[in-house]
Amino acid sequence: MSDMTEAPSMSAVAGAMSMGDNMDLLAGISLRISVEVGSASLTLSELLRLGEGSVVELDRQANDFLDIFANGTLIARGEIVDVDGRYGIRVVDVVAADRRLAGLERRS
Repeated sequence: MSDMTEAPSMSAVAGAMSMGDNMDLLAGISLRISVEVGSASLTLSELLRLGEGSVVELDRQANDFLDIFANGTLIARGEIVDVDGRYGIRVVDVVAADRRLAGLERRS
């Protein structure tokens, strides 16, 4: 039996708290945001041959948007920007809420 089956239902929690209270409760939760530039598949021998100056070709075009993840769930797409000499990402497209929730359900 998982811990999630013993938790109160969201409707029971929502009945006890207003929407503002829910948002206040969740607002302080930290999330890990990551950005995926692309990916590649390598054999172990190809990986072992990598050295300084090696180039690994990724599965994306240079002008494609990057995927933005929150705790491993795709939430948006964006493009790289310069923010005072550091990398940043400008959000261009936010993933629909139903697709984000589907990503959460797959992991449970």
